[in-house]
Amino acid sequence: MSVAAGKADYYQSVALEAGREFADAPAEKVIDWAVQEFGDGFCIAASMADAVLIDLASRVAPDIPVVFLDTGYHFAETLETRDRVAKRYPVKLHTILPKQTVAEQDATFGPKLHDRDPDACCSLRKVEPLARALSPYHAWASGIRRDEAASRRNIGVVEWDRKRAMVKVNPLATWTQEQIDEYVIANDVEINPLAYDGYPSIGCGPCTRRVLPGEDPRSGRWANTRKTECGLHPE
Repeated sequence: MSVAAGKADYYQSVALEAGREFADAPAEKVIDWAVQEFGDGFCIAASMADAVLIDLASRVAPDIPVVFLDTGYHFAETLETRDRVAKRYPVKLHTILPKQTVAEQDATFGPKLHDRDPDACCSLRKVEPLARALSPYHAWASGIRRDEAASRRNIGVVEWDRKRAMVKVNPLATWTQEQIDEYVIANDVEINPLAYDGYPSIGCGPCTRRVLPGEDPRSGRWANTRKTECGLHPE
């Protein structure tokens, strides 16, 4: 067995054990465990829909690394939220860019790849950049929740990310939208203003529309297609 395979087996066992131990644990306890377990080998990925996870993590571990993927297609409000977060919270925020600019991608694949092949566009502008950003780490955290979509109903608080051979931590997995809203108000958390303008799930501008009352919160993502996830999280 190679050293890399041995490490993967070890971290997979850590993920499975922690998944059982922290299944019902408070988010702060989960984050504290990850920081203690992985140290500098742990980071957070943030979409800048809100800063709930960042707020929680910065209280547990100031200067924690936060990865933000700038796809080149974000709403202006998302980038403004990123900038406010960087100024306010004691975190090390890293903005990660795709290998090609939008103009370079258009020249290579033709304009509006997101309309013709959204999976390919997400792969180029999200999946590959995240893989590159996570390469120095052993574990990463996201703010995804079970109540966001059917594709996320079975996510664990701690789980094994097979695609990247890393530990995946979802401290907010069991939270509801009501709990998120209460935390935002109680702690004056930074939030993307689009969340109050009909965008309960915020992605790239060309692939995100407002959600109508009663619709699934993620129905505004890749509307009128069968696509439900960008490839960053397991389906």
